[in-house]
Amino acid sequence: MFTNEWLSFFVELLVLIPSAISCYLPTKNQMKFSMAKTILLCCAVIIPLAFAAASVAVVFSADINLVMLPAMTAFFFLYRFTVRFDLSRSLAVYIGVCAIQTFPAQFAIIADMHLGNNTEHISVYAAFIRLGLSCLLTVLFIFPARKFFSQAIDEPGMSKIWYFTSVLSSFFLAFNFLAMPQSYDVVRESRLKFLFPAFEICAMLVLITIYVLFYRGVMIIIERGKLEKRSQLLEMQAHRFGELQEYMRQTSRLRHDFRQSVHLLSVLAEKGDLDNVRAHLSQYEQRLAERSNISYCANASLNALFAYYHELAETSRVKTDWKIELPDPLTVSELDMAALFGNLMENAIHACSALPEEERFFSLTVELCHENSLYIVSTNSFDGKVRKGSNGYRSTKHSGRGTGLISISAVAEKYNGTAQVYNSENKFFVDVIIQI
Repeated sequence: MFTNEWLSFFVELLVLIPSAISCYLPTKNQMKFSMAKTILLCCAVIIPLAFAAASVAVVFSADINLVMLPAMTAFFFLYRFTVRFDLSRSLAVYIGVCAIQTFPAQFAIIADMHLGNNTEHISVYAAFIRLGLSCLLTVLFIFPARKFFSQAIDEPGMSKIWYFTSVLSSFFLAFNFLAMPQSYDVVRESRLKFLFPAFEICAMLVLITIYVLFYRGVMIIIERGKLEKRSQLLEMQAHRFGELQEYMRQTSRLRHDFRQSVHLLSVLAEKGDLDNVRAHLSQYEQRLAERSNISYCANASLNALFAYYHELAETSRVKTDWKIELPDPLTVSELDMAALFGNLMENAIHACSALPEEERFFSLTVELCHENSLYIVSTNSFDGKVRKGSNGYRSTKHSGRGTGLISISAVAEKYNGTAQVYNSENKFFVDVIIQI
């Protein structure tokens, strides 16, 4: 009896393995370690944990659910340690998987009741049914998780949506724990014998439908965000194109006027009027400099972005020192780079604007090192006022965390890089490294 009870508990706790696999399926691009190392780490934690928890449950005659809860909590901290994304997405994925995995437990109880088990705990046979159903759910989850849900996970931001999803999943998780029958006889001898399984199947279908609708909603938000970014880039490109057209018209006029200038210089040279020759050449050189067209990089969209913010910096009387070297062709998402550089430059120029004109400066260096590492170093002056919380810098424009810095960090993490943000008394620094 003791052996069967311990084995039953141990097999039930082994559902942490398919649950862990389900948690990692949508995080294929967000794992800190290799798949092999992550599997070894999880097995090294879960199997001894299941062994110890089953032993504690048997020795102290504890409810398996009371033992399962701390085991699930311990694995959550392991999960957080092995993935790159933030707490909101970690909770959403983890609690969502736990909510789905409570249904195999309910179906195992239903099977146990129909098998005529009258013990306080589910039988070993029912425990294996639960483990088998958990594995089946994980297998069915592989394709949609890796192909679809991973896209939503990879997108930065949307913390409020992920937290809302966690609350919704928690409701189903708590409900299934509370719905577990305390007495098999009461269920077997009433209409609940048929209603309970039907209700559980309906509840699982409802939860899956909610997740599918949630995914569709998130993807709509993501696509809308991408369209807005593309629209902004197109506007900048249109603005840049207008500047190029004007530049071409002006240089065309300068080339047309060049004959008159040559004639005038010839006349002045014949007269020996070198002062006027120098003055005329200086004026002509100045006109050419005013109409010079700067190219920041080969990518048309990003070039338009840099030109837009450089013009904004000049309008804001911010001294700039930019050295930009981007690979051609660009091997990473154009929209991701636009989000990174756009937030970086917007934040820097906005910070400089709070200072007197003579103190405003913005230095930006972008260079490719070791053939596949892009180093981005930004330094700008600011008024020294910062707001910090436990999770980093907070916005000085509103009460929440700085969205721009979150976006920069998210893009860096997406490409297996890092983003460091720090400040001195009057300078603000952002150092980003991404693998391209």
